[in-house]
Amino acid sequence: MNFDLERLVTAQNDQYHRPLGEIRRGRKQSHRMWYIFPQIAGLGPSAMAQRYAIGSLSEARAYLAHAVLGPRIRECVSALQDLQTPDAVGVFCSVDAMQLRSSLTLFALAAPEESLFSSALERWFKGARDQRTLDLVGQG
Repeated sequence: MNFDLERLVTAQNDQYHRPLGEIRRGRKQSHRMWYIFPQIAGLGPSAMAQRYAIGSLSEARAYLAHAVLGPRIRECVSALQDLQTPDAVGVFCSVDAMQLRSSLTLFALAAPEESLFSSALERWFKGARDQRTLDLVGQG
Protein backbone atom coordinates (compact mmCIF):
# COMPACT_ATOMS: atom_id res chain seq x y z
CA MET A 1 0.00 0.00 0.00
CA ASN A 2 0.99 3.59 -0.51
CA PHE A 3 0.83 5.74 2.62
CA ASP A 4 1.47 9.47 2.83
CA LEU A 5 4.29 9.20 5.35
CA GLU A 6 6.00 12.23 3.87
CA ARG A 7 3.51 14.43 5.74
CA LEU A 8 5.16 13.20 8.93
CA VAL A 9 8.70 13.51 7.60
CA THR A 10 7.99 17.08 6.49
CA ALA A 11 6.52 17.96 9.90
CA GLN A 12 9.54 16.52 11.71
CA ASN A 13 12.35 17.66 9.41
CA ASP A 14 13.21 21.07 10.81
CA GLN A 15 12.02 20.40 14.34
CA TYR A 16 12.86 16.81 15.28
CA HIS A 17 15.87 17.63 17.46
CA ARG A 18 13.92 20.02 19.69
CA PRO A 19 11.37 17.47 20.98
CA LEU A 20 14.10 14.82 21.20
CA GLY A 21 16.14 17.19 23.38
CA GLU A 22 13.09 17.90 25.53
CA ILE A 23 12.53 14.17 26.03
CA ARG A 24 16.19 13.69 26.97
CA ARG A 25 15.88 16.50 29.53
CA GLY A 26 12.74 14.88 30.91
CA ARG A 27 10.40 17.79 30.22
CA LYS A 28 8.39 18.20 27.03
CA GLN A 29 7.61 21.86 26.39
CA SER A 30 6.70 22.13 22.72
CA HIS A 31 3.55 20.96 20.98
CA ARG A 32 4.77 18.26 18.61
CA MET A 33 3.26 15.06 19.99
CA TRP A 34 1.05 14.53 16.92
CA TYR A 35 3.93 13.79 14.59
CA ILE A 36 6.60 12.60 17.03
CA PHE A 37 4.34 9.99 18.68
CA PRO A 38 1.48 9.51 16.21
CA GLN A 39 -1.61 7.60 17.23
CA ILE A 40 -4.27 5.62 15.41
CA ALA A 41 -6.85 7.59 13.44
CA GLY A 42 -10.07 8.19 15.32
CA LEU A 43 -8.62 9.14 18.69
CA GLY A 44 -7.79 12.83 18.52
CA PRO A 45 -10.49 15.33 17.53
CA SER A 46 -8.14 18.19 16.63
CA ALA A 47 -7.13 18.97 13.06
CA MET A 48 -3.48 18.25 13.92
CA ALA A 49 -4.33 14.88 15.47
CA GLN A 50 -6.32 13.95 12.39
CA ARG A 51 -3.67 15.16 9.94
CA TYR A 52 -0.86 13.13 11.52
CA ALA A 53 -2.89 10.08 12.58
CA ILE A 54 -1.87 6.61 11.44
CA GLY A 55 -4.72 4.96 9.54
CA SER A 56 -4.03 1.28 10.20
CA LEU A 57 -1.60 -1.29 11.55
CA SER A 58 -0.25 -1.58 8.00
CA GLU A 59 0.57 2.12 7.97
CA ALA A 60 2.16 1.81 11.43
CA ARG A 61 4.36 -0.99 10.07
CA ALA A 62 5.29 1.19 7.09
CA TYR A 63 6.13 4.01 9.53
CA LEU A 64 8.48 1.72 11.46
CA ALA A 65 10.07 0.49 8.22
CA HIS A 66 10.55 4.04 6.89
CA ALA A 67 14.22 5.05 6.65
CA VAL A 68 13.66 8.30 8.58
CA LEU A 69 10.56 7.82 10.72
CA GLY A 70 11.38 4.36 12.06
CA PRO A 71 14.75 5.30 13.54
CA ARG A 72 13.36 8.55 14.92
CA ILE A 73 10.51 7.01 16.90
CA ARG A 74 12.85 4.34 18.22
CA GLU A 75 15.32 7.05 19.26
CA CYS A 76 12.58 8.99 21.07
CA VAL A 77 11.27 5.91 22.88
CA SER A 78 14.83 4.90 23.81
CA ALA A 79 15.43 8.41 25.18
CA LEU A 80 12.29 8.03 27.29
CA GLN A 81 13.51 4.70 28.58
CA ASP A 82 16.80 6.30 29.65
CA LEU A 83 15.09 8.84 31.92
CA GLN A 84 15.29 8.46 35.70
CA THR A 85 11.83 9.88 36.41
CA PRO A 86 9.10 7.26 36.89
CA ASP A 87 6.11 9.32 35.76
CA ALA A 88 5.05 9.99 32.16
CA VAL A 89 2.86 12.89 33.32
CA GLY A 90 5.99 14.44 34.84
CA VAL A 91 7.68 14.38 31.43
CA PHE A 92 4.58 15.23 29.42
CA CYS A 93 1.27 16.72 30.54
CA SER A 94 -1.59 14.32 31.30
CA VAL A 95 -3.12 14.68 27.82
CA ASP A 96 0.23 14.08 26.11
CA ALA A 97 0.93 11.11 28.39
CA MET A 98 -2.35 9.60 27.18
CA GLN A 99 -1.26 10.20 23.59
CA LEU A 100 2.11 8.60 24.32
CA ARG A 101 0.31 5.53 25.67
CA SER A 102 -1.84 5.38 22.54
CA SER A 103 1.20 5.68 20.28
CA LEU A 104 3.18 3.04 22.18
CA THR A 105 0.17 0.72 22.03
CA LEU A 106 -0.13 1.19 18.27
CA PHE A 107 3.53 0.49 17.57
CA ALA A 108 3.66 -2.43 20.02
CA LEU A 109 0.80 -3.99 18.05
CA ALA A 110 2.44 -3.18 14.72
CA ALA A 111 5.77 -4.74 15.72
CA PRO A 112 5.19 -7.35 18.44
CA GLU A 113 8.64 -8.78 17.73
CA GLU A 114 10.23 -5.52 18.93
CA SER A 115 10.38 -5.24 22.70
CA LEU A 116 11.04 -1.48 22.78
CA PHE A 117 7.41 -0.39 22.60
CA SER A 118 5.99 -3.00 24.98
CA SER A 119 8.88 -2.34 27.39
CA ALA A 120 8.03 1.37 27.33
CA LEU A 121 4.37 0.55 28.00
CA GLU A 122 5.47 -1.61 30.92
CA ARG A 123 7.68 1.07 32.37
CA TRP A 124 5.50 4.14 31.90
CA PHE A 125 2.00 2.64 32.12
CA LYS A 126 2.47 -0.61 34.10
CA GLY A 127 1.99 -2.54 30.86
CA ALA A 128 -1.55 -1.25 30.30
CA ARG A 129 -2.30 -0.73 26.64
CA ASP A 130 -4.66 1.99 25.47
CA GLN A 131 -8.11 0.41 25.16
CA ARG A 132 -9.41 2.85 22.55
CA THR A 133 -6.43 2.09 20.32
CA LEU A 134 -7.06 -1.64 20.75
CA ASP A 135 -10.72 -1.12 19.83
CA LEU A 136 -9.91 0.98 16.75
CA VAL A 137 -7.49 -1.59 15.35
CA GLY A 138 -9.92 -4.42 16.10
CA GLN A 139 -7.98 -6.00 18.95
CA GLY A 140 -10.07 -4.74 21.86
